[in-house]
Amino acid sequence: MEKREEKKSKNKKLEEQLFYKKESTWCDYSEKETHEVMTFAEDYKKFIGASKTERLCSANIIAILEKAGFKNMEKMKSLKSGDRGFRVIKNKTVTAFIAGEKTESFRVIGSHIDSPRLDLKPNPLYQSSDIALLQSHYYGGIKKYHWVNTPLELHGIAFTKSGSEVEIHIGVEHDEPKFIIPDLLPHLAKEQMKKDGTKLIEGEDLNIICGHIPVCDKEIKEKIKLNVLKYLNDSYGLIEEDFICAELEFVPAQKPVDIGFDRGIVGAYGQDDRVCVYSSLRAITSVKNPVHTAVAFFCDKEETGSWGNTGAESFALLHFTRDYLKLIGSTRSAFDVLEKSKAISADVTAAMDPTFQSVNDPLNVSYLGRGVSIEKYGGGGGKYNTNDAHAEYMQYMRGLADKNRVPWQTGELGKIDIGGGGTIAMLMSRYGMDCVDAGPCVLGMHSVCEVTSKSDIHSAYLLYRAFFND
Repeated sequence: MEKREEKKSKNKKLEEQLFYKKESTWCDYSEKETHEVMTFAEDYKKFIGASKTERLCSANIIAILEKAGFKNMEKMKSLKSGDRGFRVIKNKTVTAFIAGEKTESFRVIGSHIDSPRLDLKPNPLYQSSDIALLQSHYYGGIKKYHWVNTPLELHGIAFTKSGSEVEIHIGVEHDEPKFIIPDLLPHLAKEQMKKDGTKLIEGEDLNIICGHIPVCDKEIKEKIKLNVLKYLNDSYGLIEEDFICAELEFVPAQKPVDIGFDRGIVGAYGQDDRVCVYSSLRAITSVKNPVHTAVAFFCDKEETGSWGNTGAESFALLHFTRDYLKLIGSTRSAFDVLEKSKAISADVTAAMDPTFQSVNDPLNVSYLGRGVSIEKYGGGGGKYNTNDAHAEYMQYMRGLADKNRVPWQTGELGKIDIGGGGTIAMLMSRYGMDCVDAGPCVLGMHSVCEVTSKSDIHSAYLLYRAFFND
């Protein structure tokens, strides 16, 4: 009996030594660390609640950067180690940096500021069944049925015929009006309920109620539409044609909330990918004197393929590097600097869903509360549309996390043949720099209310901060 107990003890030690195990981080926290996690989450909720569109997110990023001593790159004449700056493209994409001791090598963290939403069509306003409605065109990958019967806010800009820009924000405050897309009542939905999920709500069904009261004039055919246009004209100086020259976005009219009795989870719209935006923003503003130049790249258009002059597919990062080298007086090429740099694609991944476990490989999926997820590749099927990080770089990331006591895990986005998802990693890595995906895992991704663990959000911040300081 004694020998058996001894053998079991040895095997137990061997198991602990050899097995890869990741467990919830919450039990490892001290009281002080738990307080830090919770405080960080409160600040995060304020940020994401005020950053529901890419323009709002960009403006809030810039405000935080300026408060932390970062200056607009356009106003800089030269750069030295320790100088802080940022570059803005089209009031959307922002690149923040701190010049390092080694000014000609970067530590880059890229994240995206856009999230799935409803945009307006160029000619959206019409009247039907004594209601005024706005036709929308969804942006990014959504389950369209999520967006019906959900109160919505309106944010964006428009230009008048004379060229004046007007900013519109309606539905933010509790007492402000909201907007909604009505769904078919279940009593009359027998045929609708026979459809598959992609067709329960068609793209052309995403019509947003925006008015109901008519102008009382028998000579006017579209009385409610006219009243809506009268409101827009009185309030903003707009006419119907101005919709063509507008970026108006509808997003869920809800504030970020704590989830669960223990308040360990954040529920909020747009956490893909503004959770990484905020974590990397806080990381770069906390850095003092990095060895390598720290670069936080906040880009747009990821949810529609990263195309356009504000997306990662553009040469925004290359142009930033070119301008940066001019300011430090270097004659090196931007390509050379980027090739010798290291990068993190800071984006979210899928968390194991307790209800829909079958879509994931339980050994290769991230779990809420087990730390930031460092993933070698994303994509789908045969690793299509992904960067596949080299083993050497994975070893670097593992060592970085362990050295800095950062809770971390790894996973994949779903079973091989079921799906997957891409990030900007493949676009950043094309410059030759090593790149890996790293960010919190999410439940309900691309829904009107996504779910993350406060522990994972803070772990992401710790990893990004360690990376900038390395």
